[in-house]
Amino acid sequence: MDIQKAKQIFDAHGGIMKAKEIQEHKIYSHYLANLVKQGYVERIRHGYYQWQDERAFSEAATIARLFPDAVICRESALQYYGYTDRTPAMWYLAVDRGYTRSRFKIDYPMVKPVFFSQEQMKLGVDTVEIENVTLQIFNREHIICDCLRQENKMDAEIFNKAIQSYIRDPQKNVPRLMEYAKILRTEKKVRKIIGVWL
Repeated sequence: MDIQKAKQIFDAHGGIMKAKEIQEHKIYSHYLANLVKQGYVERIRHGYYQWQDERAFSEAATIARLFPDAVICRESALQYYGYTDRTPAMWYLAVDRGYTRSRFKIDYPMVKPVFFSQEQMKLGVDTVEIENVTLQIFNREHIICDCLRQENKMDAEIFNKAIQSYIRDPQKNVPRLMEYAKILRTEKKVRKIIGVWL
């Protein structure tokens, strides 16, 4: 098999393939080892390989392929909505509590799993485009409720900027915020911290 054919196979899988998928396409271990040695392919996590082209530098593409059921949350979502000036050092990903932590041991990009119940995982999930890749993200109201829940663990400046940005945001949905606050048990904090501004 030539390199161009191997590239076409990886392209059909979005540039990232599982070891099992690679074998199914008759790219056997000795040939895969050669592709890695020559720099065409890189092992990005146990059992996962990525073709090295311009997409290999798209963190969003890697996140979408490795964690298709994860939802962008916390500081990563705050950045997307313009609620923070700081660029997070890692991707914050909401995942079901059933996930094993070992899934997140990858060299690049850096990811931080945040564990949620199944009910919380389904609440306020939107689909957005980041780096031309479709990803799931918690909506504004879910994110603000999470900030209120995590206030003691968050940097005070990031917390205050997020709250004030939400209050000024013309796309905010206060009835939905109150609905989520009941489910996520942050109703008192919403009324105390945000209610005075609305």
